[in-house]
Parts: sequence; structure tokens; C-alpha cells
Amino acid sequence: MIEVRDLQVRYGERVVARVPELDVGEGECVAIVGESGSGKSTTLLSLVGLTEGADISGHIRVCGVDVLQASPRRLREIRGARVALVMQSPQAALSPTTRLGVLMRRVLKLHGVDGRNGGASRGGAARVMAEAVEAVMLDPAILRRYPHEISGGQAQRFAIALAIALGAEVILADEPTSALDVTVQAEVVGVLRELREERGLAMLLVSHDLALVSTIADRVLVMKDGEVVESGPAAEVLARPSHPYTRELLEALP
Repeated sequence: MIEVRDLQVRYGERVVARVPELDVGEGECVAIVGESGSGKSTTLLSLVGLTEGADISGHIRVCGVDVLQASPRRLREIRGARVALVMQSPQAALSPTTRLGVLMRRVLKLHGVDGRNGGASRGGAARVMAEAVEAVMLDPAILRRYPHEISGGQAQRFAIALAIALGAEVILADEPTSALDVTVQAEVVGVLRELREERGLAMLLVSHDLALVSTIADRVLVMKDGEVVESGPAAEVLARPSHPYTRELLEALP
């Protein structure tokens, strides 16, 4: 679902991210970990062509699309519909005057999902929306609420529900639990794990939280100062890290 080779993201003379190899298959979760400024988020955004002003080289293929060669229109078509981006604070992207159900219906219409579910039927769209929110353990009644009426954890799960409603095959999650308390973190991680297992979604997770990564990731890439310093199966890297920086990250765990 994701194939990256010799990726380099540069702003002017400064290389902010260099990733020799990154693959994420169907039903697999790969995590990129490291401190702030290590190049994690830049790598994530480059996969959907959202690194404005950057000079990007290498090979990026997501859901069969060559990202570096695709037209802006082609990239807009796959964003959301096939590849969903779940950010750290999704509430900031929600209009405070728009109910969640209205927002979801607009997104479905924008990507033509209504047409794939029996035409532009309000009943068809309502069914898709209800099934999506229930899949992330939310009551469909939440669709009548405004963004300020839901919690941070509910906002994260709503963002994931949007991806499900659109039929996304890949989820790119940038620090999806960092702003949440421990209990809510566990709920969001549980939702991601179930979706991966039940729906075969491919997931690329960006995080500085190795404890979180250990509960969900199959493989891990450790980044420092824009470079991948260690990579491999999550269980091996986290149990027997070979790079001093990875050991420092593990030692910093409470």
C-alpha cells in the first residue's frame, strides 16, 4: 500500500528528512518514532504531497499512485478517499458552526461516496455515516453535535470514522494520541487496532511515544535529525535497540 525508496525532503540547502526504505502492506502498522524535529511528520506529509515548498526526490507510491509524478488533481482524488490523514488535533480542522453530520455528508459528497452507495440518496449516506461512527465506538447521535460539544478522544475517533466512511485503504496518523489522557489514548489505539485487523487497513503512525508504538506497530523506524538511525520489527527494536539514540528514547519512558 505504501512503498518508499530513497526519499529525500529538502528545503533550500537543508535536508529535513531522508528515508532509504519504507513499506507498509495491507493490514500492517508501521511506526516512525523520534523527538520533535526529527523529520517524522515531514515524511508522513510527503506521502500525500502536502510538503509545500519542499524539493522532494526519490520514489513514493501510495495505493498504486506515483505521488511525485501524479498531477495535483490525481493527488486530491486519493486524499481522503483512499488515503486518510489523521492529525494530532482534528478539532482545529472542524468548523465550529457546522454539525459533525453535516460535515461528514459534505465530505462524502465531495468524494462521490454517495454515488457508490446507491446514488445521492440521503438514506444511503445516513447509513454509511452511522456505520462509520459505530465502527469507532461512537453513538450515531454524535453526528448532531458541534465540534465544541465533543471531547478530544471523540474528535480523534470521528476523524477515523471519516476515513472509514470514505473507504480509505491507508491511514496516516500524526501523533493521534499525544493530546489525550491515558484512558482515552487506550480507546483510540484500540479502535485503530481493531480496524487494522477487521478491515485490513494499512497504517503509518508517527509518534514519540514508544510505549504506544509497542502496543500496535509491526515495524518501526527511528528518526533523528532527519535520518533513519534504526529500523526493524518493533518487538526486536524496542527490546534490543542497537542505536544509542533508540536506547535513550527507551530510557526516557516513565
